[in-house]
Amino acid sequence: MKIGPCIAAVGVAALLAAPALAQSAPPAAINVTGEATVSAAPDLAQIDAGVSSDAKTAREASDANNAAMGKVLLALKGAGIAESDYQTSRLSLQPQYAPNRAGPSPIVGYRATNRVTIRVRDVNKLAGVIDTLVGAGANDIGGIAFSVANASKLLDGAREQAITDARRKAEIYAKAAGVSIGAPISISEEGNAAPIGFRRNVATMGASTPVAQGEETLQVTVGVSFAIKLPP
Repeated sequence: MKIGPCIAAVGVAALLAAPALAQSAPPAAINVTGEATVSAAPDLAQIDAGVSSDAKTAREASDANNAAMGKVLLALKGAGIAESDYQTSRLSLQPQYAPNRAGPSPIVGYRATNRVTIRVRDVNKLAGVIDTLVGAGANDIGGIAFSVANASKLLDGAREQAITDARRKAEIYAKAAGVSIGAPISISEEGNAAPIGFRRNVATMGASTPVAQGEETLQVTVGVSFAIKLPP
């Protein structure tokens, strides 16, 4: 029984497989995250506003609310707000119950609500838009959200800064470990790079509504793997 050639073939196959296994091992690397933020004055604003109407019957509440919202929409159009920049965000008609009664409370009326979301493309006109809404009868005004129209261009600059920050961190680790870093092996943007936005409540309503727009902060976080250069 001849088995020599078979054993030789297995041995050669093992030798050929060894380099393949070695090549599949991940390269030595330092993994870090880089962060960067930039600030910019917002140039877009979004505000929620609407009308709430109370009446004895559902029909009366609905009719009164429709008429009131019609005035608000006409006022927005008259203020130069394009129809594409405001949209109905909520419609509701709910019964109102008598308070402080034991057992089931009777219905004493109805409340109709109609709200719209308005995009203001010039934040310098925001105070005037709020005054227009109030003057037209809007009695349900919510929060304001500011944003930056050219956020992508600003974020591109932050991305470059984030890579620089990642390299700085990697070099600190490499120096402490007695090695040096090479070229990046992989780069990934963590999460969705976007403005760190927040909503502001409209606290004061008057003949001239004060609005402080402040600044928006844009943030980018990247994950980078740098190859390690081992000492000779």
